[in-house]
Amino acid sequence: MTQHNDNLQSPTFSENELNAYLPPADYKVMVLLVDDQIMVGEAIRRALLSEYDIGFHYCSNAEEAMQIAEKTQPTVILQDLVMPGVDGLTLVRQYRANPQTADIPVIVLSSKEDAAVKRDAFAIGVNDYMVKLPDTIELVARIRYHSRSYNNQLQRDAAYRALRESQLQLQKSNFELQRLTNTDGLTGIANRRYFDEYLSAEWRRAKRLGEEIGLLLLDVDNFKLYNDTYGHVAGDLVLKNVAAAMEACAMRSSDLSARFGGEEFAVILPCTPLEGARVEAEKLREKIEQLQIEHSHSTGGLLTVSIGVAAMIPQEGETWSDLIRQADKWLYRAKQNGKNRVVWREDLSAAGEPG
Repeated sequence: MTQHNDNLQSPTFSENELNAYLPPADYKVMVLLVDDQIMVGEAIRRALLSEYDIGFHYCSNAEEAMQIAEKTQPTVILQDLVMPGVDGLTLVRQYRANPQTADIPVIVLSSKEDAAVKRDAFAIGVNDYMVKLPDTIELVARIRYHSRSYNNQLQRDAAYRALRESQLQLQKSNFELQRLTNTDGLTGIANRRYFDEYLSAEWRRAKRLGEEIGLLLLDVDNFKLYNDTYGHVAGDLVLKNVAAAMEACAMRSSDLSARFGGEEFAVILPCTPLEGARVEAEKLREKIEQLQIEHSHSTGGLLTVSIGVAAMIPQEGETWSDLIRQADKWLYRAKQNGKNRVVWREDLSAAGEPG
């Protein structure tokens, strides 16, 4: 049952008192009266006394009105228009400027009908205007009407927040699903599926703009022997390290590192001519060699990679598969000619001897 505040003589509330006056969760309506006249406060308290679902708080001190409004969270504020210290319209402005009270309906109580005052009140966000002391039936009806509208708004806002949270969670799940779909599970870089999609899109863009697109294909040298010697767990770690080195060498957000398959990797370099792709390939080869990963079956005793480099300006009748075939051709030549090297053209004598 709703408890009404009978202590109209004491407008000052301690923290414990305010907490004690907070309405239970099942309150549908909570009224805060802000009026310096104790007589008015008592009259409205009595008018609401038989309305057991309406909670009531009274504040006679304008300077405490905001604090009490924040604490009690009323569904409607009855605001006296003329108060000592702070006038009622100034308080309304303060309610509207405070996020905790901005949407709470405010009914102004005035001593007389005044069109100009009404106009000013409604202009700053007052919801209703009554001449005091109002008829009990009308007062209760207006309190219930504005409280119902406010509660409905709160419910809509809560529903919207819940819907928005659900949408954000779904979006997050979709992003995560997309990330997992496009990511190689072992190395954390793009997988072959996403590589194909990305290369196809970049090929179309390069063809439309008449730009060159570069591609690196690299293969870990003697990887089967590494696995046989050091074990598959160590082999998996090598693949992770190679992928990390590729990501570290990526200079632009448009470049894409991907696991092409097994111990083969690829780097897509949009807007990159052959010479630029060759330079990036050499940096990557050196980066991986500098990891200083022991490999007893390698010529230098360290893990190395071979890289084939290609670049094309897409022409009619060509596809992105042609770019892959060209890079794969030079990768094969690099493996044939001693490994741990970058090959990008037929002239093998000038084809990127390791430094």
